[in-house]
Amino acid sequence: MSGLVTGDAVVLGVEPARLPSRALAVLIDLVVVWAGYLLLTLGLAVATASLDEAAVMAVSIASFLLVLVGAPIAVETLTHGRSLGKLACGLRVVRDDGGPIRFRHALVRGAMGVVEILMTFGVVACVASLVSERGRRLGDVFAGTLVVRERMPAARTVAVPPPPWLVGRFGGLDLSAVPEGLWLEIRQYLTRSRELDPVVGRRLAERLADELVTRTGTPPPAGVPAGAYLAGVVAERQARDARRAFARGAGAAAGGAAAPRDGGPVGGAAASGPPVGFPSVAAPAAASPAASSLAPPPAASPVVTPPGTGGGRRSTGFAPPA
Repeated sequence: MSGLVTGDAVVLGVEPARLPSRALAVLIDLVVVWAGYLLLTLGLAVATASLDEAAVMAVSIASFLLVLVGAPIAVETLTHGRSLGKLACGLRVVRDDGGPIRFRHALVRGAMGVVEILMTFGVVACVASLVSERGRRLGDVFAGTLVVRERMPAARTVAVPPPPWLVGRFGGLDLSAVPEGLWLEIRQYLTRSRELDPVVGRRLAERLADELVTRTGTPPPAGVPAGAYLAGVVAERQARDARRAFARGAGAAAGGAAAPRDGGPVGGAAASGPPVGFPSVAAPAAASPAASSLAPPPAASPVVTPPGTGGGRRSTGFAPPA
């Protein structure tokens, strides 16, 4: 895997295409292009039979440049890096930041391809691709592009589960200092440990376990194999991630449940009822003079003082919640 940094400082993990797949894609493209060039040459030979030798030579050079150089550039520009051969092999040309290529990238690749592929029969391109860490030829280097794999084979392996007696034993482990690159290596080892040679797999597990111990500062339990230790720590991290996700979901649900009763506004003057735990206090209605003369005077409400608060504190006149 290779890391491409986008314009937004996001690291993309892609797999660069290697020499065999790229050679097969170029071979398919060359077969199609040369077939089209031969058909065009035969047609031009019949059409230019009455012309002189200089005119025939000029038409031949123009057709060569048009079909063998211009056609690949146009196809890569219009398809954003997917020629016929690359489409058949699941490859694509992208920029160094992972974006689609444009005309200038395809132009540089096509111009360098004339020297690398056509004039030297692909020898320069093969050597450059073998020397490059990401399998790039000279045209990719000058154009700032990279050929990556678009179709990844489905993983048929399953990660090794931790032993039952190790589940929950790493709850107090500090995993904050472990980088994402080390987590990726550990997960790749756990998913492919059954395919590795036993000796090679044991050495790889011991190396990864030593790096994990260095990052966490806590040695593994005595007698625990390196592979089981890695599986147990990965399971602990996944459990922590699941708990954090559940806690965020529960917090969001609790925030949505704190809506006002009966659809009334929260804290507004038009609240539909009193707070929970307090008795309802009706607002006195505006009485007419006749009603006030006939109604007896209202009795004074008793002041209820909560137990344990002392009599020196001024009461509000509301009974405390039961």
